[in-house]
Amino acid sequence: MAITVDSPRSIVLPALFAVFFAAPASHAEAPLFRGDPAHSGTYQSTRVGTLTHVEWKFKTGAKVISSPAVVGRTVYVGSADHFVYALDAGDGSVRWRYKTGGAVNSSPAFANDTVFVLSADGNFYALDAKGGSLKWKFRTGGERRFTAPGIHGAMPRMELMPDPFDVFLSSPTVVDGVVYFGSGDHRVYALDASSGTLRWSFETGNVVHASPAVADGMLYIGSWDRNLYALKAATGEVAWKFQTGDDPDIFNQIGIASSAAVAGDTVFFGCRDGYFYALDARTGAKKWAHDNHKGWVIASPAVADGIVYFPTSDGTRFKALDAATGSTRYDVGNKAVSFSSPALVKDLVLYGTSDGWLHAIDASTGKSHADFQTDGSKENSAKYLDASGRIDDRTLYPDATLDGMIVGLERMYTLGSILSSPVVVDGVVYFGSTDGFVYAIR
Repeated sequence: MAITVDSPRSIVLPALFAVFFAAPASHAEAPLFRGDPAHSGTYQSTRVGTLTHVEWKFKTGAKVISSPAVVGRTVYVGSADHFVYALDAGDGSVRWRYKTGGAVNSSPAFANDTVFVLSADGNFYALDAKGGSLKWKFRTGGERRFTAPGIHGAMPRMELMPDPFDVFLSSPTVVDGVVYFGSGDHRVYALDASSGTLRWSFETGNVVHASPAVADGMLYIGSWDRNLYALKAATGEVAWKFQTGDDPDIFNQIGIASSAAVAGDTVFFGCRDGYFYALDARTGAKKWAHDNHKGWVIASPAVADGIVYFPTSDGTRFKALDAATGSTRYDVGNKAVSFSSPALVKDLVLYGTSDGWLHAIDASTGKSHADFQTDGSKENSAKYLDASGRIDDRTLYPDATLDGMIVGLERMYTLGSILSSPVVVDGVVYFGSTDGFVYAIR
């Protein structure tokens, strides 16, 4: 029987005693956004090949910003067409689909034969992984984008505007029978994974579209209020918070959309203030901050073997930094901005860019290994790329208004932009594109 759970505004409810454990990732599974609760971005897969072979592609009815979860030969992914899809990992055929009331720009999580996902309709869904039926849903206070006056310098200067670059919804993390996620209603939620009952909620000062990283009993998540919060996972109590930079003029360099990654005693995350941060996981003290020279970091970092990896949007860079010191290992250029979070597989890093290309580079040197171009990029790149192959903003954005920004983004999306984060299982790379396709390539 489907259960609808109304969310009370009280913060803490008594802990429930149901036993419900997140499915551990194996060599053939990727059950959570970023691969694991700590958001390492690493995948235990065979090495990726030349990216020249399309195993299959599946056309949804709208943009695919969601990143896939792959479990038991099934790919679970959301689409802006309002559906959650379960696709056969071998051939891309539809096993089931479930319609929500809004765009599903959240990445699904899988645990104990249940698929969890957030929709723009303001509801959080728990679906039966085998048949797609609704187990329960939880109503939040509703979704919205970050808003500010004259955002990005748009005219008219004093008009309150939603940020069209706030494209993601928070993706859930499931640990020890509890599912965690953020919401546009400014809150972070912890729900009982088996029933949808509220364990606790915590209110921040603005929209929460980052996804929670959970490690050693702590939850780490950023908000558009500029703070990175460390909350006790059992109760939602604040252990510490860290405030990033401010931009009171055009609200361009403000807010945390990047989801944190935890490795050892360090929390790594990017920010729209132009910096990438490493904080002490126990105290929140800043270990180091890397200056991206106003380059946003929207993507979630990947970290392994003492190196942290991330792309930037403004500045169009991909960087590898020493995790202990923040010193640069390499800094390579892209031809377009990137919101796609990198995947680490063996000696390679994979990530997407907004011009519709998936890139695989050598993790130690940054040198190109292989690239893949989406259908949207093949069909429409001539309209919006200059002679060097870079996106020409003059052809995208008709004017300096909010309307102009929205038109420009929609034009960019026709390039088959890869905002989705690649997931690699058994040598196959799965990802979504704004051309509406879910791709499986080798």
